[in-house]
This record gives sequence, structure tokens and C-alpha cells, in this order.
Amino acid sequence: MQFREVPVEGWKKIVHVEDEQTGLNAIISVHDATLGPGCGGVRMFPYANFDAALEDAKNLSRGMSYKNALGGIPFGGGKSVIIADPKTDKSDALFKAFGRALNELKGLYYTAQDSGISDADLAKIGAATKYVGGIGSNGVGGNPGPFTARGVWRGMQAAARHHFKVDSLKGQRVCILGVGSVGMSLAKLLHEEGAILTVADVNDSATAIAARDFGATIVSPDEAPGQAVDIYAPCALGGAINDGTIDQLKAKIVAGAANNQLKTPEMGLALKVRGILYAPDFVINAAGVISVGLEILGKWTNEEMVRRIDDIGVTLTELFQRSSKEGRDTAEVADEMAIEVINRGKRAA
Repeated sequence: MQFREVPVEGWKKIVHVEDEQTGLNAIISVHDATLGPGCGGVRMFPYANFDAALEDAKNLSRGMSYKNALGGIPFGGGKSVIIADPKTDKSDALFKAFGRALNELKGLYYTAQDSGISDADLAKIGAATKYVGGIGSNGVGGNPGPFTARGVWRGMQAAARHHFKVDSLKGQRVCILGVGSVGMSLAKLLHEEGAILTVADVNDSATAIAARDFGATIVSPDEAPGQAVDIYAPCALGGAINDGTIDQLKAKIVAGAANNQLKTPEMGLALKVRGILYAPDFVINAAGVISVGLEILGKWTNEEMVRRIDDIGVTLTELFQRSSKEGRDTAEVADEMAIEVINRGKRAA
């Protein structure tokens, strides 16, 4: 197994790991470790090239620094990517090799589940390393997807209260882009509250389930941004809010589970100018990593998770109010709030 450190200004440590015997080709990125070891999931995706994978790992790990800071858990920002196709390239040997790679970082980074990685895959990684969370045991922790969905649901409620002055999502029209594990769980919660759903996904079987179980209208992913809805929920890969989609938006709230929803930082201001309230992704989707963090710390309980999930709405309400008072976009304010937490950690060190 070969390790090559990739120096990037502003990041604690980035390593490129290759293992010829198993075919492992991965990047492990730790953005900041002020509050504790980096913590964030591993993603498996067939990136076009190394630079594309590195850029994703960098952006995701930075997002995790901010997410963990505002989530109130003592972890820094980490993320990893395995450059491979999850449909064809998975093997026990590859996942165990990735686990051994984590051991070489000696606790600087804890991994968990992300897109392209199943519960079974994570268990195989966990067979080779202790630096993993989200596996679950005896009713503690486990797959963070349902917790993430519940946090996004609570965040949507907070956004609707702030923007529409309503106490419920009943009757609200919501378009979900991406009905995988998190998106489908979110659709269920919204349906139970009485929201009117539109769904889009490249997986036709997933949208068919949402239509059957939740009465959702199906549209194509390209049509999703332009739907005449109240809330747009990007729950697939990042970059959903970009130069090509922002002028299509008819929704007045953007609140979804995807990481890095804004293609560029300028998109935050662009949403504000258009009168669209954005619930910053690393705040609204933090419940999953909070569950993983509490599991790693041995402090996970159902009661604590419910409290933490409810706190996501509280944090977003504070953020929305600060944004309105200061006349700044919510993405900028969220970054500032997270950096304030990290800086307090630096002063306390």
C-alpha cells in the first residue's frame, strides 16, 4: 500500500492511498482538527480524474469542519473518497484495505457512511479498523441516513416558520431531488405531515416507490429546479444550485440533505437577491454525523438524538434571524458562525 501526502494550504492533512493488490484508489482529507479528530463519511464514486476526486474530498471535508462545529460534537472536518464505481468495483478486499489505510492515520480521521457505501460495505471497513462510526450495535447508532432525514425535516419546519410564518408543512409543496436513503426517508416524514410531494431521481424504481407510497408526482432531474413548489430539497450530489439552475427556481425555500448544494459561494447571495431562503446544507443535514459522533464517543441515546435533532431547527432559526438582522445571506452567516466555534476551540487549546 502506498501513501502520498498531498499538500493543500488550509487543510490539516490530505493523503492519496493506492493499493495495487486490491485496486484501492482513495483520498482521505482532514480539513481541520481543532475541535478533535476529523469525522465524516467515505464516498465511492467513479470520478473522471484524480483532480475531480481531490476537489470533492477537499470541499466535503471543509464542510464537515463547519457541520461538526455547529452540530456541537468534538470532531474536526474529515472526508474520504474511493475512486471507483459502486456498481461494479466493490470487493471485501478493497474495503478491508481502506480500513487498514485508516489505521495508518492513527486516529486523525474517523469514517462513516456516505453515497455509494452500504451498511454491509461499512461493516467490512470496520472489520479492519476501529476508526469507523455509524455501524450500530444493540439499538445504538447505525445508518445515519434516517437521522439526517429527520434533521432536514425539522430544518424545513424552521425555514417555513421563518419565511412563510406557518406552523406546519401541511399543504406545502415540496420537490425532492434525489430519493435515495435520505431523500426517501424525508419524503415519508413530509407525507406524514401532509406535504404535497414532487420527486426526481435518475433511479426510476425509487421515484416509483415515492409515487406509490406517498402520492408523489414524478419529474425528471432536469425539470426539478423549475417546479412550481414552495420548498426545493436537493438530496443528491452537490452543486444543485448553480448558474444553470438558479434562474429556474420557483421555490421560496431551498432546504435539502445534499452536501455542497451551492456550486460557488456566490450562489448564497444570488438566492438572497431572488428572495429565496437557503437553509445551509452543513447545518440542516448535520443529524447523521451527530449520531456517528455520539456513537464514537459512547454517548448515543435515543433521547440525546431527539434533543440534538430538534436543536437543528433552533440553530437554523438563530441563523435566519441573524441573516435578516445583518442583511447578509445565510450561507455567509453559517460559515461565520461555524468559524466562531472553531476559533473558540483554538483559544481554549
